[in-house]
Amino acid sequence: MTDFDRRAVLRSLTALGVTGVTASLFAGTAEAAAPSPLDLKFTVEEQFRPFDLIAPKFVQVDTRARPGTLVKTGVRPKAPYGTVTVEVPEESAFVVAGLAGDEVSVLGTYDAAAGQAGIEITTPAGTTVVKTAPAALRAPFGFAVVVNENAVTVLAGTGSGWRPLLTERDRVRALIDLRDPAVLGKLGYAYGSRGPARLGRVRAGYFGQAGVRDPHVVQYADGRPYIRDGKLYLTMTNAGLGFFQQAHWAVWTLDLADPSKLEQVAALFFTRDGVVLGDHAGQIVRDDEHDRFILLMSSWGDFAFTGVHVRHTTTRADVLSGVHVLPTARLPLPTTVSSWDPALTKIDGRWHIGFVESPAQQPAFLFHPALAAAPRGADYDHGLTLLGADLSVSQTEGTILQRVGGRWYLFASDGNAREYPVYDLRLRKLGTLNAPYGTNIPHPMLVRIGGRWWLPTFDGTQYAEDVLGYGGHGDFILMRA
Repeated sequence: MTDFDRRAVLRSLTALGVTGVTASLFAGTAEAAAPSPLDLKFTVEEQFRPFDLIAPKFVQVDTRARPGTLVKTGVRPKAPYGTVTVEVPEESAFVVAGLAGDEVSVLGTYDAAAGQAGIEITTPAGTTVVKTAPAALRAPFGFAVVVNENAVTVLAGTGSGWRPLLTERDRVRALIDLRDPAVLGKLGYAYGSRGPARLGRVRAGYFGQAGVRDPHVVQYADGRPYIRDGKLYLTMTNAGLGFFQQAHWAVWTLDLADPSKLEQVAALFFTRDGVVLGDHAGQIVRDDEHDRFILLMSSWGDFAFTGVHVRHTTTRADVLSGVHVLPTARLPLPTTVSSWDPALTKIDGRWHIGFVESPAQQPAFLFHPALAAAPRGADYDHGLTLLGADLSVSQTEGTILQRVGGRWYLFASDGNAREYPVYDLRLRKLGTLNAPYGTNIPHPMLVRIGGRWWLPTFDGTQYAEDVLGYGGHGDFILMRA
């Protein structure tokens, strides 16, 4: 019987007053008469695009510009994800902005006389202009330089939003590695004018996002959502100005009284192999029993088509606010191939973790959902064994563990079939969610709030793909059942 037929028959039985034990004769067991995810119907209620060159709560500099060819603020980001914006009120300007220290600088430039924007890197070996692009900007305008990992992007704001003029990563990395704490620790936000033109307001701080994706509700160990002061906490990948390495991870709140109010409250970065990275696509679990936060994330921060894996750490620090740079370790999942999109919950005394297995990322990505569990009484990272995997699919990710009607399920997103498969805890497919399926591979983040099911997700809407390439997506989408 198809999912549609099952829903139709159950509605008919309910209309006839056939419920409880009588309905169980149709479903096979009394438990089957309980609410099922297959009976939910979701519709889109909110869709909008979070976009901030500087995350609003993470502004570090806000001042009127001082005169000078290069003004060093002395204010530093903890990770190579920062932005400087400058108001340019005059036409004949030569403006610079970015990061600078005593001997090293990473700057974006705009030369009005030459009609050109550029990116220049200074090291003890000298100054190199790594890239230029034609640009003709009419004053007044905004000038911005964004650093995402080792990618440097120059943007202009002319009244209709920010648009990128040029970006470069590989030639920047050939001269400097901003992920190295020894390098980044000597650089601070800087700006200046090489000429008589005066500058206006200067702002600098942690980069926000060109879009968001991979929403995962912050939860307690037993799966309950983390809600404080009427706000739901969730993590999302903040899309950077470019590919996966340019993104980073953040904690957001969703105002339950007004779901259009989405606010970033924390920025999370991670150290491994001697560098600071923006690993993302993960989950935070509040484990009150051990007074800790468990963080799991995917190693997209240095992705180079040579594999991905799930990493983890625990901390007593309040990672739901502020800026954090945390060391991580590889999670010992029971797989010999790549993995990402972890989903952790303690079910009946055993830690269960859903994840994606990926046997290949080139010449094409191949990936499918899997589920593992630790022995009863063991910690989440000990003795994990595989419970099941769906090898019949090849473009399925976004694993989510959730309880509906007293039963636990694993949800995922199948990009080929354009549907959300629903599995039991042996990875047997039970059906699909009745929910709109947009572009990209949106994750089915089910969460029950106030007796109603919500589903925050995302789509594949890009930002300035013609200049930045793939990776600057997507819109935030909120569905409700």
